[in-house]
Amino acid sequence: MAAQVAPAERGATRIADRVVAKIAAHAAREALTRIPEDGAAPNATVTVRQDSARVRISLELEYPTDIGGQCGAVRRQVSQRVRELAGMEVPEVAVQVERLHSAHTRGTDRGRIR
Repeated sequence: MAAQVAPAERGATRIADRVVAKIAAHAAREALTRIPEDGAAPNATVTVRQDSARVRISLELEYPTDIGGQCGAVRRQVSQRVRELAGMEVPEVAVQVERLHSAHTRGTDRGRIR
């Protein structure tokens, strides 16, 4: 009679890249002190390899703001939440600021101001 295999050892769990990307985007929203009212929500793309996720976050910020401070908070929160919720290490979180929103330009054309 063969020994039974414990339930935790009988299979594998795979979390899709898109699921980890949703976790990362939500974590980025949690980290931001303020999201511009006419700005896009943070967007994430993820590459998962085994138990590791490399994350790239694109976001828009209010102007003026501490860009470095906001990006650092996003990196920390994304890394922590992906580790907590998906059980993956996050060796890299690249944050790209796509746009700064100023109260002076709100309501004007999205093009360049002259």
